[in-house]
Amino acid sequence: MVTARSTGYVGSMRDAVERLWRFCWTPQGRKLIRYTTVSAISALTSLVLLTLIFGVFRLWDEVTSTLVATVLAGFPSYFLNRQWVWGKGGRSHLWREVVPFWALSITGIVFALFTASWAAHFSTSHHLEHLARTVLVLGANIAAFGILWVLKFLVFNRLFAQIADTELSAHP
Repeated sequence: MVTARSTGYVGSMRDAVERLWRFCWTPQGRKLIRYTTVSAISALTSLVLLTLIFGVFRLWDEVTSTLVATVLAGFPSYFLNRQWVWGKGGRSHLWREVVPFWALSITGIVFALFTASWAAHFSTSHHLEHLARTVLVLGANIAAFGILWVLKFLVFNRLFAQIADTELSAHP
């Protein structure tokens, strides 16, 4: 007997949702949820800082404001990822944790600076008011970090898994 559950669009969507729900309760699924939450916190921190630095206080231009906001947002991101997502405690290892994290973060920052520069050029050439410039810079920032989100998860997941494996084998 064929049921509505096993055929058609509704059945396939229900199956997909059920598989996703089961995945969310696996260790990898919970890690992905935590990583996504940290990414959202980091992005929100960066956007709030960028809004204040560039949009409200007008301290610097688009590019400098983006640089300051993203670097400042990187610090809580590192500690939340390290401790909550990958369950690392104790002192950070400079070459195995800090340097790779900031190397990827700097890649993201450079990309964000590129998009901020594009937003500044576009805003100037189209004579946009400050509010429109701010919205465009925020949108460019969101786009830059959204593009790098998956890459960073894959690299961090592998990096911290290797570190955990090394630590486990060192302590039998």
